[in-house]
Amino acid sequence: MRIAGIGCRSGASANALRDALTQAEARGGPACALATIDARRTEVAALGRPLHLVAVAGITTPSQSPRVLATHRTGSVAEAAALAACGPGARIVVPRVISRCGSATAAIAESQPEGTR
Repeated sequence: MRIAGIGCRSGASANALRDALTQAEARGGPACALATIDARRTEVAALGRPLHLVAVAGITTPSQSPRVLATHRTGSVAEAAALAACGPGARIVVPRVISRCGSATAAIAESQPEGTR
């Protein structure tokens, strides 16, 4: 299962989110659902895909944004949300990509197949 994590600034446009998601899926293939934090529920729900709301604090991510680390206690909301939604043993298959306008990010994680955990 592949899930795209989405991070964004408050009030980010659906176009910005679509841009980041399209870039991520172009690199890693389609995601079956999206994941984000509760504070970004409204923005991400506008994409009209199944949505997982997750906690991201304390999740180690490949990308590190000092601003995001200070605010959310993780290096990347997009990467951490994707990992959290995929569950234990998940791995990042597409690291954080940033929308052209800079207000949204997306990353894709893949869960470990059943029986290999």
